[in-house]
This record gives sequence, C-alpha cells and structure tokens, in this order.
Amino acid sequence: MSQHLVLSFIGEDRPGIVERLSDTIARHHGNWLESRMAHLADKFAGILTVTVPLEHEEALVNALRNFEQLGLHVTVELASQKASEGSTLSLSVVGNDRSGIVKEVSQVLHSLKVNVKELTTVCEPAPMSSDMLFKADMVLVVPTDLPLSELEAALEKISSDLMVELSVSQFA
Repeated sequence: MSQHLVLSFIGEDRPGIVERLSDTIARHHGNWLESRMAHLADKFAGILTVTVPLEHEEALVNALRNFEQLGLHVTVELASQKASEGSTLSLSVVGNDRSGIVKEVSQVLHSLKVNVKELTTVCEPAPMSSDMLFKADMVLVVPTDLPLSELEAALEKISSDLMVELSVSQFA
C-alpha cells in the first residue's frame, strides 16, 4: 500500500534543486508522478505529486523537511487519488492586461460551480504594439448539467476586450 503526497516548494533559484528533490524521493522509494515548476522573479517554485510506500512515508517527509536548511521551503500534504466528476475542457482567455482579470474569471467559474484543475498565466507584449496582453490557459471540470453555451456567455460578459475560447478535450 502506498500514500499519495503533494509537495510544494519555493526557494532561491539555483542549479540542482530538481536533482536534489528527485534523489531524495528516489532514495526513500518514492515515485515522482506529475509536477509543475517554474522560475518566478528570482525564485524557483513548484508543486509535485509523489507516491511512497507507507513504510517509507515518514522518513521521506522528514528528509524533505530538512531542505529548509538549504533555503528551500517544502510543504508536504497527504492526498488521495480520486476522479473529478463532470466534463473536462480547456479555456483560454486573452485580453489587454489590467488588474482583476483572474478574479473576474474565477468569480464566474465559481458561481457556475466549475472547478479549475490547472491555471497558467503570462503577460507579454502584443505582437503589433508594446501594449501588454494577459493570457490565461485553464483546464476546467464543468458540471454535466451546465451547457457550455451558458458558461461561454457568462465569461464573455466580463469585458468586451477579453477573448474567450472554450474547447472540449480529452484529458488524462
């Protein structure tokens, strides 16, 4: 029997962080499943899912807590593996950058009981100008009784300068 763990970490960006984490997980018989990591400002941050046999869980958690001495703040949470109910789809939102876009989009999603499984955002210059564009890509789980046309209409009401694209995709 094994335990799922969700790890999050943040620290000064430097070579070797991923190697040290992966080595520690492997030495404690853990299996690295999925992860998202990025350089943000001058920090390196990430989140990952690991499974570990129950008899090695405590030793792994203790080893990960020792990363604090290296300046890497690691948080460990116990997790279970359960499937989400509903339709999975992707959402892309693009618009002129301004404060509050994520707040407005997430309010609409919450009001319709849509769950955000993944969120990636970036600000970058528009191709033909120096104006900044905000882009968000999401993976959503939509209740089976919510018509996609209703979701799309609610998102498009946020602002006339936001482009919204929904697409139904098969996700693992």
